[in-house]
Amino acid sequence: MKKPALLAAVFATALLTAPARADDFPSAISVSGEATISAAPDLAQIDAGVANDAKTAKEAADANNAAMGKVLLALKGAGIAEKDYQTSRLSLQPQYGQNKSTGASPVVGFRASNRVTVKIRDVTKVAGVIDTLVSAGANDIGNISFEVTQASKLLDGAREQAIADARRKAEVYAKAAGVTLGAPLSVTEGGGPVPLFKGRMAAPMAAAPQAAVAPGEETLSVTVNVSWAIKPGQ
Repeated sequence: MKKPALLAAVFATALLTAPARADDFPSAISVSGEATISAAPDLAQIDAGVANDAKTAKEAADANNAAMGKVLLALKGAGIAEKDYQTSRLSLQPQYGQNKSTGASPVVGFRASNRVTVKIRDVTKVAGVIDTLVSAGANDIGNISFEVTQASKLLDGAREQAIADARRKAEVYAKAAGVTLGAPLSVTEGGGPVPLFKGRMAAPMAAAPQAAVAPGEETLSVTVNVSWAIKPGQ
């Protein structure tokens, strides 16, 4: 004798998909499986910038161009390929003062700023590159992150584990429902590799002999959706 209440609860929880059949059994059990893997980052990315104030726009721009020129030369001298650094923001803005007697806000000068995004393909060199930037005149460093560039390839083992996880769940539901698990009907991956944690770097101290760096690890997650054919238990 079948137990309709138990079957309904199990099939709803397992997201069973099926057209109506005479014996009330759906045609498939559909479940998701998950797995994770941890990996050390192999790429770092940082933003570094220089800002200069002057009485006129031209003076601010000229000073800023010279300052950024030194930063770019320092990056080249540190062995960073030209393809791995790119200007990310350039601005020239007026600076306003305050006239207490009239309440007016006259322009008292200009600020020019230039930022460059740098990719560092050897994370062991991050601290050295930051120190080089600071020594070259960079006075604004931030947005520092680490990542795993071969995440999808590294997840191949986790994909096998995710399939095993999905099968385990499907077998639990099949046993509870009194059916036999058949061959897989479809397997789909739920999106791309998902980083659960991105390594970050501690804020560098300008006066320190070397910036403090903590690359950490990334934990990557993969999800697969699998449907298995089922048949009544023997």
